[in-house]
Amino acid sequence: MQYSPQPLTPEEKLADAKKQLSLPPIVVICGSTRFMNEMNDADLRETKSGKIVVKPGCDMKSPHELWSDPVEAAALKVRLDDLHRAKIRLADEVLVVGDYIGDSTRAEIAYARSLGKPVRFTHHEVDPEA
Repeated sequence: MQYSPQPLTPEEKLADAKKQLSLPPIVVICGSTRFMNEMNDADLRETKSGKIVVKPGCDMKSPHELWSDPVEAAALKVRLDDLHRAKIRLADEVLVVGDYIGDSTRAEIAYARSLGKPVRFTHHEVDPEA
């Protein structure tokens, strides 16, 4: 009987492609956008350590014309949440920044853990599993 290997899952294909491309580890930064300064600092530190960093690109708590209309802002928030989940899928690990965990960040942590992603915290005491 001839051995027929199981096809790779999309996650396995992505991991294999990263390995073939010799990509450094990818870390996604999560947390409340009230910690954007801390996220930028974490970005610098993680980049210095040789990692590719992805993080939230919009701080919707700060006024901007792109989300000044409440209806457009609500739709944008949904798209940004979807985009951030894609960043979590892409990443090899998650770094949660800040000393506060809100509902969105808690959901991101649960999502990352459901995918088997390692999750680190700048403030360990806020880990929902601590």
